[in-house]
Amino acid sequence: MTHLDPLRSTDEPTRRHVLTTLTAQLLGVSAAAAMPARLLAAAPLDDMPRLPATARHVIYLYMSGGMSHVDTFDPKPNTPSAGDTRAIPTAAPGVSIAHRFPYLAAQLDKVAVVRSLRSTQGAHAQGRYAMHTSYTPRGTIRHPSLGAWATAVRGRAHPTLPAHVTVGAGRNMASAGFFGSEHIPLPIGEPDDGLAFHERPETVDAARAQTRAERLAAMNAAFSERVATPAVKAYADMVVDAGRLMSSSDLAAFDLSDEPTDVRDAYGRERFGQGCLLARRLVEHGVRWVEVVLGGWDMHTDLTDRLDEVCPTADRAIASLLGDLEARGLLDETLVVVATEFGRTPAIRVERGGRDHHPQAFSGLLAGGGIVGGRAWGATDELGNTVADKPVTVQAFNATIAHALGIDTNHVVMSPTGRPFTPGDGAAPVTELFT
Repeated sequence: MTHLDPLRSTDEPTRRHVLTTLTAQLLGVSAAAAMPARLLAAAPLDDMPRLPATARHVIYLYMSGGMSHVDTFDPKPNTPSAGDTRAIPTAAPGVSIAHRFPYLAAQLDKVAVVRSLRSTQGAHAQGRYAMHTSYTPRGTIRHPSLGAWATAVRGRAHPTLPAHVTVGAGRNMASAGFFGSEHIPLPIGEPDDGLAFHERPETVDAARAQTRAERLAAMNAAFSERVATPAVKAYADMVVDAGRLMSSSDLAAFDLSDEPTDVRDAYGRERFGQGCLLARRLVEHGVRWVEVVLGGWDMHTDLTDRLDEVCPTADRAIASLLGDLEARGLLDETLVVVATEFGRTPAIRVERGGRDHHPQAFSGLLAGGGIVGGRAWGATDELGNTVADKPVTVQAFNATIAHALGIDTNHVVMSPTGRPFTPGDGAAPVTELFT
């Protein structure tokens, strides 16, 4: 089955892009020389306290395009908002979701359905930016994504593998912002392809590669004596770390061919399903934060047909991920997040057969990582237009994720330009979701 994905034509990383991010993030070094001075962080997290955490890892599943809440996790049966969406019961007593999610319905005892999300951003780029960073875009600063906060504060969970990976994000990949390029996520385009460009060319054998590395090290050492800057040292460190990574057995974490056929089939053979399987493998090997993107939710037209295409892909993959994590004993330490930039209007535009942008009310999911599942948090009104109970801003949602990771959401980090920032832009986490 295929799904509509507007990012598909742009999500394959180029060799230059992958090598840049290998330098900056996978290899754990700072490509500071490539960044404008105003974006460079001056050790902003040195005094950031680490609090007790309920989660060691995050799998962040991003529904790109604006997922319709009334057609997914907040159905409104027998109302003008319903369209053709029906509500079905779930493993969470009293909580219904849309009929296009039967597999997820069976796993909902593990999930807290947050039905009272709201944002101030109703355009895709701004909404996506706010959901990932808690802030609105500004011309004078690039804010770090929540994944960058996680890796900057909690650090690596594995000495060789990257701390932050994105799958299928394309040009909309999350930013490290002013935390520095070592917190840029490593991009994966197609999960089946694993980590691109990590092998030596066929024309270069091990001995020749070693000779080249030794000569380059000598050149770098000589240059470093004349120009002793952090950027020069970072480049030299990158070369050493690259060689270590290329010969590491830990690269097997990216190889989906190790998985049984029935497991791969259960997740769904689409890119998103295999991306979720890759995410499970990566957190199993110690990667701190993995984001997997599923596009196709921008449904201004042809709502029913497009829901029939994208929802089964999301349903199988998310449900399989939750069940797989639980079976492997990983769910308790892995927070699974389902997020999107905004909801869609409860009113269907009859002339187009679709729903428009609606930041005033939408839904997200949280599971594992200390979250108490089997319930809905908050509510919208009868039609799904506005939040009627327990509102959760995008900032509070992000603060809740940070809280699960043991990040102090009250601790202020100063940017290089002297401005104060927190993971949730001052919002408090929804701690009741953990009790």
